Amino acid sequence: MHHPRLVAFEGRLKELFDAVDDQLERRYGTLYPLHPSRAAEGTTASPEQDGLFNIGAAFSAGYGSRIGRSYVVEVRMVTLAEVPDAVREEITETAVQLVRDRLPDYFPKRELQVSRENSVFKIHGDLSLGQA
Repeated sequence: MHHPRLVAFEGRLKELFDAVDDQLERRYGTLYPLHPSRAAEGTTASPEQDGLFNIGAAFSAGYGSRIGRSYVVEVRMVTLAEVPDAVREEITETAVQLVRDRLPDYFPKRELQVSRENSVFKIHGDLSLGQA
């Protein structure tokens, strides 16, 4: 069983990632062919299940991290095509900037930031369950 405020927080986070996914699909969604088993963008009930991108985050307890507790932002491209590192980096940077710009809209009462630590981006700051 999950804490109701955690469920609410992660639900808002999913809404944010769905909006970012939509923007990435519009901007980059036709650059590469979808994986053969992947549904076309907008044809399923969840943006996680269709289109070229799957945007999400996984909680990290922060052990060994200078940032501490955070959500590690994941930007996945679902294609068998070879995607150059420079293109992957551009898409990831675009996704992170969209997340950074929209965090205050989805979490207006929280102080949250997006920072790069090594090769990953993390959402960190007020992750308390005091407010959802």
